[in-house]
Amino acid sequence: MLTRTFSPTMALERLARRTTLPVSANVAVKLADLFTRWSDRRRSRAALYRLPPHLLKDVGLNQISAHEECEKPFWRP
Repeated sequence: MLTRTFSPTMALERLARRTTLPVSANVAVKLADLFTRWSDRRRSRAALYRLPPHLLKDVGLNQISAHEECEKPFWRP
């Protein structure tokens, strides 16, 4: 049986694509989507920062490239 997982990011993206929302609701959804993506980036980079060297090697990164990624501000992809 295939189960679908709920993802707030996916739900916000789906709402943002709808054209029947009022303008103010559309802006609110897009802002919520933006803040969610920023939060995801911040958490991902914090987790990357905590990875030991042998796990970085498993994902194809060295410590220098991981450090460069972690130094990026949350708003930069």
